[in-house]
Amino acid sequence: MTNFDKQLSPPHAALAQTTLKNPYLFDFLSLSDEAHERELEKELVAHIEKFLLELGEGFAFLGRQYHLQVQEQDFYIDLLFYHVKIHSFIVIELKSGDFKPEYVGKMNFYLSAVDDLLRHSSDNPSIGLILCRSKVGVLAEYTLRDINKPIGLSTYRLTKNLPEKLQTVLPTIEELEAELAKGLDHIEDD
Repeated sequence: MTNFDKQLSPPHAALAQTTLKNPYLFDFLSLSDEAHERELEKELVAHIEKFLLELGEGFAFLGRQYHLQVQEQDFYIDLLFYHVKIHSFIVIELKSGDFKPEYVGKMNFYLSAVDDLLRHSSDNPSIGLILCRSKVGVLAEYTLRDINKPIGLSTYRLTKNLPEKLQTVLPTIEELEAELAKGLDHIEDD
């Protein structure tokens, strides 16, 4: 769900729309459902190569907890990217709970600040992406309706960890690799 078609020029809106996914699959992380936003953020940055692959082509990582100072107050963007094809800063906010309308207000502020403080005259307007764990619906549609900054809302999914009973029954990755190596040695001997 976005407001790109209303807030960006048609070619820019179409290109921005193609960069978004729903849901984003963070199956390379092993976090529980109770993971907080900071834990998710930290793990995404620790696995930045896989995260960039999931985001798609053209994203360049600029920083985590990217510092902005506005009227001597400090603000921190969860994740800041630059998209080399769209020529826009991409501000990503991670939310571990249900979508709340106030997330869009905060994103609107961040986009205004990034546009004033970081954006070059040759750059397109900055784009916001709010990633929530829960489904985004009518509440989000109402919230985005009259916002003047380009903001997209999407969900993300984490892979569920195996139950503890199964973790002790199933072989580890190392055990599987050792068995495969034995099998390959056996094939080579034949």
